[in-house]
This record gives sequence, C-alpha cells and structure tokens, in this order.
Amino acid sequence: MTRPTTKWLWIAGAAVLSTGCASAGARSAGGVPGATVAPVAGVPADTTAAASGAGQVGAAIAGVARDSAAHQSTLDSLHGRADQPPKPATPLTPTPVPAVGRADTTVRGEDVQREAERLFGRDEAKTILGANDDAGAVFDIDVTTFSANRRVLEYLEFFQLDARDRFEIWLSRLGRYEGMIRERLRSKGLPEDLVYLTLIESGLSNTAVSRARAVGMWQFMTSTGRMYGLQIDPWVDERRDPFKATDAAVSHLADLVERLGSVYLAAAAYNAGAGRIERGIRRLPGEPDSVSDQTFFQIADRRYLRRETRDYVPKLIAAALIAKQPGRYGFTEIMPLPPLVFDEVTIPDATGLDVLARLADTTVAALLELNPHFVRGITPPGRSVVVRVPRGTGVRVAERFAELPVNERITFVDHYVSQGQTLSEIAQRYRVSVAMLRGANPYLRSNALRIGQRIIVPMSGRVVPASAWSVPPEPRYRRVRGGGSAAGRHRVLSGETASSIAREYGVGLTALLNANGMTMGTVIRPGDWLRIPK
Repeated sequence: MTRPTTKWLWIAGAAVLSTGCASAGARSAGGVPGATVAPVAGVPADTTAAASGAGQVGAAIAGVARDSAAHQSTLDSLHGRADQPPKPATPLTPTPVPAVGRADTTVRGEDVQREAERLFGRDEAKTILGANDDAGAVFDIDVTTFSANRRVLEYLEFFQLDARDRFEIWLSRLGRYEGMIRERLRSKGLPEDLVYLTLIESGLSNTAVSRARAVGMWQFMTSTGRMYGLQIDPWVDERRDPFKATDAAVSHLADLVERLGSVYLAAAAYNAGAGRIERGIRRLPGEPDSVSDQTFFQIADRRYLRRETRDYVPKLIAAALIAKQPGRYGFTEIMPLPPLVFDEVTIPDATGLDVLARLADTTVAALLELNPHFVRGITPPGRSVVVRVPRGTGVRVAERFAELPVNERITFVDHYVSQGQTLSEIAQRYRVSVAMLRGANPYLRSNALRIGQRIIVPMSGRVVPASAWSVPPEPRYRRVRGGGSAAGRHRVLSGETASSIAREYGVGLTALLNANGMTMGTVIRPGDWLRIPK
C-alpha cells in the first residue's frame, strides 16, 4: 500500500518581533502570535520505546498538576482574603514607614495619604505610598490616584510577604506572554496595563482551575468561553490556550469597557458580571452624569459589591505597581522567561504529544507548554488540529510524521476510574501489567483510587480503536448550604449557568437575563442570587 503523502501537513513558520520594551509583542508568520521554546536535544525517533513515552507523559502531567496546585493554593489565599476581617495595612515599600493607625474598614485611601503627608511631607509620602514615579514607570491605568487606598496597601503587603515566592514565579512568567497580551490589548484600544489582570486571575498559569471551575490564564467559565469562540470538549480546552484565551479575554474586556465606560468598572465586571456593577451604580445617591474609575471606589466603599469584587481592583493596582517596577518593591532577582516562538503542524488524527516531542527532538514538557489546551496529552481522534512545535522543527516533524506507522502514533490511552475498580482490574482490561501502570503514573496510589481519577495506560505498538477512548466524567459539585431558591430567587451553585438555571425553572433565558439586568456576556458565580421571573 502506498504511504500517504504530506499534502495534509502544513507548516507555519514563526518569527518574533523585536522586544526592546515591555510592550513589544511576539507574532508568528501569517499573524499567528508566537512564543519561544528552546529545542532540547532528544533521542532519535527509532530508538525510544513507546512505553517510555507514556511514562514521560504521566510524569509531565503529574508535574504540571503539582505546580498548578501550588499556584492555586496561593490564588485561593489571595481571593480568600476577601472573606477575612480587614487588618491595618503596613505599607512595605523601599522606604520604611511606621504603620498609620486606622480605626476600621471605612478608612479611605485619601485619609491614609493625608496622614502620611502630615507625618512625612508630601514628596516623601508619595514615595512611601508608591505614587511617586522616581523610576520613570508610566502606567496607562490610573494607579497614582488610588495607590494610597488601604486595600491596595494590604495587597502590596500580601504580594511582598505572604505570596512572595509564588509572585516571583508569576513575574518571571510575564516574560512569556506580556508582549503578546499587550499587543492584543493595544489592537482593541484598551489600556495595555490590563495585562496585570492575569497576575491576580491565575498567576499566568494556563492550567489554573478555580473553585468555581473557571479555567486557564484568564479564568473563563465554560459558558463565557464558548460565547467568545473558545472550543471546550473532552479533548481540547482552549481556555488553557494562552493565545486564543487572550483573544477571547480582550474581546470580553472591550465589550465591558464599552458597556460600562470605565476601565476599573470593566475589570470589576470581569470578576462579578456587568449586571452586578450596573446595579451598584444605580444605588448611588443622586443621578450621576457620568461614570469613571472613581465610581468603582464609590460603590465599593458603600459595600454595594461582594468583598471579592470590592478588592478586585485594589489587587490589580497592587500587582501593577510591583510588576511595572519590581526592584522598587524588593523583587530584585526576577529572571523573565523568554517569549514563546513556534512552528505549527497540522496533525490529521489522534497522536500523542510524546510521539510528536520525539519527532521534534524535544521534551514532552516542552510540547505540553506549547499545547496546554490538549488536555489529555493526545490530539483528538477523527479530526485535524494544529499542533505547535519548537521553532525550526516544523518541517522535520512533518517529514517524520509522514513516515510514521499508524500503530506508532499512540503510546498510551487514558482511563477514568469508575466505582469499585481496582488497579488490577484496569490492567487486565487493557492487557497490561500493574507494573506498567505504576511506571506510567508515578504518583499513583493503588490503594486510594478515586472515582473519576485519570490513569495513563501504555499501549505500545497498537492501533487504538475508537472504543478504547474513555470520556472524562462530568465534574461533581457539592451543593452549598443555603442554596436553592426562596421567594422567586435562586442562589447560584457551583457549575450552574444561566441556561441551566433557566431550564430548571422553566423560564426563557432572555427573560432570566432581563430580570437580572444581565447579558449573554455576564459571568455568574457561586453564591450570586438571581431573580426568577414569573
């Protein structure tokens, strides 16, 4: 039989724009944004055993999971501070300063600034509170006016002390994506410093998953992600694709800015939904002629927003102050990661990233970083997809793939544990040994399997039939106390969407949105209360 030709393989070469300043972006040929993975010398394709590929994938995925868990712990702590009683903030800045006494949570930033000016003089107070521009930093969001806000000072302290180790990693990651994100923000006419939203949303982790099941660098819920064109299925989750997710996030932010008329109001709406912000504005006394960034602080000071949303903009300002001038806040050893650059290869059917890594003479970890949206470490069966490979390896991968026997494209499948299954039963089902399963899953505890747990199963030298692919179980959610409905209201539970709530009560989605001042772009979160129209 004649071997298929490479007509269906195409290569897109990547190039990186000069990055002489922080706002420089990376772009690959043909408008595909680029990024940099240095090729790692690998073992030739014909000398690497397929079984070891499964082990490499298992180890790489486990490593990503551990790293994501560590980052998520810090993020949970960051967002969990919204539920803690506020404490007096001690500003940690290059110039030591005694903490200014504060009576309670109603103390405003201008009061702090006034007291600092009384004690130290106006110029010195600006330096202490981070509002002075000695380092020549220029912001296109208004940080100077609000840098003395009490909650901004508290989050400056949090980033410098409580989360210092992780924040250093996050600042390093900015080098990977900052240029690309700034370029996209600029193309939509948005302030480029909104790039720092990624620090407080996810720590620039593409694999971050929040307690509300928001995913990726930009923390999209499934419904909002799909609304902005992201593909989400058991094989591909483009919320984890830094380039496509950034396109979606920038479009979402542009819609929010156009709707609300303020960058900070739009940022708050990114967290809580535009309808909630608009309801807060309507509660302000009088009839405001216009809205501005100051409007956010007006509705926040009056507690018209949840604590998490009241603190969202202060977190952004604190993160921006440090990220723009890290040395000034004690982060003197940040080593920014280089931007990613890559070639793109179209793969026509299911193929393991470990196999493609071998063809590219690189590591599985490098392929996973370039392609975090392939959630199972395998391209989807039965459809063509574009895979990123390190720059300069695209032609090589295409040529080697064309010569690759079909039964060598897959070295593993994944199995999701069902109730009552044991490791021995799983091994018997796939005709492998328990030792092989342990080797491919280095952190597996056979005496503590969980329902829905993913197990990598080596499949050396086999053509994998469609029936071998298992479907990941739907995430299970624990219903929170106080959930449900009362007097025509419904409290949103984890995993619920506006569509599912509308179906539950037998009302139209449009009617539900109108009753709550929402649009299709509004994000609802667990704990929100919705009015159910009659």
